[in-house]
Amino acid sequence: MPNKRLLLFDIDGTLISTGGAGIVALQRHVRDRFGRDDDLSDIEIAGKTDMSIMRDILTKYGEPVTPENIRAFVDSYLVLLPEELPRTPGRVLPGIKELLDYLRKQPHIVLALLTGNLERAAQMKLAHFGLWDYFEFGAYADDHHDRNELGAFARERARARHDHDFDGAQIDVIGDTRHDIACGRAIGARTIAVATGNSSRALLQSCRPDFFFPDLANFADVIRRLEW
Repeated sequence: MPNKRLLLFDIDGTLISTGGAGIVALQRHVRDRFGRDDDLSDIEIAGKTDMSIMRDILTKYGEPVTPENIRAFVDSYLVLLPEELPRTPGRVLPGIKELLDYLRKQPHIVLALLTGNLERAAQMKLAHFGLWDYFEFGAYADDHHDRNELGAFARERARARHDHDFDGAQIDVIGDTRHDIACGRAIGARTIAVATGNSSRALLQSCRPDFFFPDLANFADVIRRLEW
């Protein structure tokens, strides 16, 4: 059997597109809390953690970034998100279902998440598209607001579950933004960028990931190139 390998997948723009459900939920919170119609175009969202995004929005509106204000924002968002998911034209991205079906049958592969989503938001999104049960565990915005800190949580959870200390050479981080590439590098992992989100191919390639794919539609080629 090949050596164990830990695959850490991003969610939005990598596994699925929600059609903007998360952003709409954030916009609704801003309207409800601050009475403003705001498209949040001045807030960086792609690849950032939910906690970091919420901190930025609170700061924009002059609200102190306190645990109480963050908790109120989280509670509101987790009510609004499931209302928006059925209203937006989301989808599973090309090749993802076939790739996950293959990978979960491989005894040496550990499938997990490394995402900027809150854990409950991740579950809501992936369950909505029938993908939640593919993943054993994850590292989430609940763990830390800094995306680059999340890899350590994922590695520790993998070690606890599999009694195996995954080093960087045994880990792949798969995502669609420069933040995914950066957080993979933070733990010495192999980085795999896919241009299925909002980041351009040029931007992703300029970050020099170990592998780049326009998408994962040709999942057989992805498996061959990555030796999964």
